[in-house]
Amino acid sequence: MIGPIYDRDVDVQISLDGRGDLAATIYRQLRDAVLDGRLRPGEQLPPTRELSRQLDVSRNTVAAAYDRLVAEGFLIGQVGSGTFVCTEALARTASRHAPSGPGLAARRLWAAIPAQPPIRPVTPDYNFRVGIPDGQLFPLEAWRRLISQELRPAVIASSEYREPGGHPSLRAAIARYIGVSRAVHAGSEDVLVTQGAQQAVDLIGRVLIDPGSRVAVEEPGYPPVRKLLRSLGARTHGVPVDAEGLVVSAIPRGVRLVYVTPSHQFPLGTPMSLGRRAALLAWADRHRAVIIEDDYDSEFRFSDRPLEPLQSLDRTGRVIYVGSFSKTLLPMLRLGFLVAPASLQPALYSAKQLSDWHGDPITQGALARFIDDGLLARHIRKATKAYAARRERIVAGVGERLGDWLEVVPAAAGMHVCARLRPEATVEVGLALGYARAAGAIVHDLADFCAESPGQQGVVLGFGAIQLDRIGAGLDWLAKGFRAASSRSPTPQPGVPTVERG
Repeated sequence: MIGPIYDRDVDVQISLDGRGDLAATIYRQLRDAVLDGRLRPGEQLPPTRELSRQLDVSRNTVAAAYDRLVAEGFLIGQVGSGTFVCTEALARTASRHAPSGPGLAARRLWAAIPAQPPIRPVTPDYNFRVGIPDGQLFPLEAWRRLISQELRPAVIASSEYREPGGHPSLRAAIARYIGVSRAVHAGSEDVLVTQGAQQAVDLIGRVLIDPGSRVAVEEPGYPPVRKLLRSLGARTHGVPVDAEGLVVSAIPRGVRLVYVTPSHQFPLGTPMSLGRRAALLAWADRHRAVIIEDDYDSEFRFSDRPLEPLQSLDRTGRVIYVGSFSKTLLPMLRLGFLVAPASLQPALYSAKQLSDWHGDPITQGALARFIDDGLLARHIRKATKAYAARRERIVAGVGERLGDWLEVVPAAAGMHVCARLRPEATVEVGLALGYARAAGAIVHDLADFCAESPGQQGVVLGFGAIQLDRIGAGLDWLAKGFRAASSRSPTPQPGVPTVERG
């Protein structure tokens, strides 16, 4: 017999096999539920009459278990109110039951992939973390209205699973949007909606990567994608990036898939030149290889005309275009997409269905309206104006306060600025950032984006999460950190949190 205990969020199962001391069995299972936190202090248990009915045992059996728990301090009975978990903190906390033996083992490759540390909310005084948009700019009221419109009774009444490719209206809206704003050639049938850009890359990898496949990534580049590709069994090879983008001539032999960020290289910020784009496409055609083009934040453009994406220059169906709404809207929405050649679409749709079947149709429907009503374009114009002012202040501030050590890498788009360590500077960047962090200024070390050793030296400063009036003081603390590190002051606090680009 199995009976649940329900009270607000409580759901504890009691299993009885009809043999032995049933009161002792109920006692042990309730005690374990209290000790491991499934039953929390102050929560009410069902009356003995109700639980005995659910378990099909006598009321006296349940009462005996309750009485023992009360006597031992796990429960407390209140006349006229019921029986409750003791509100005292249960200082006698017991460890969870752990099975004996060596336990289960993950595949060997996971031992070589560093674990992602827990993501905890951080509220530093000067937040220069990359990949975080300004939530205060998000049009919350408009978004709330669109979500409410999607939560119609007719929509809720339909309990069927949805199309793996995504909400039809959103696929059509994305195709129109990227066609106008980024010159991407796509119809609605070419668009597959994903849970962020990370899932898009995961689906591509599932479809194209065999164990041992050789994959090229940018160096420096985006660490989560490197880890993701390796988790799929790929052998990743870092390819250097210069002022024109990925050095095509340095791609190793045997590579059949290349991941690049040509519109705004992550993390350096430089765009891939037209000549280098043509060379990469020619290389892919010669080697029958695939290019993943991640266009993660090029909507925010501050000068110069954008170069055409690789996807629009591709004439042989070698490019899969990946985009994200994590920067233009909010990372928590988990909305991204990919545009793939027709030959890969059936496999990608099957991979999406097997991965999570489909995303949230309510959020996807709201985003379709958000795009079609012109609200996304309006929001991007507003955000670009705010980000342009922050970017200008950071570039000027680095020159004024940190020019002895750092030189800004030219870039015309995105949500972060990269500054390399000058060749003549001898300061240890990690030490300088430790001092700045101790003062509440979070800045990324460029070396954290490098897989090769030694990594490039410099800093990466995001400006989505820091307000304009905080930038100057934050850079002052960063400059103090570089001065302190130059004089080799005492050891600072540990460095910057893990990169989250979205």
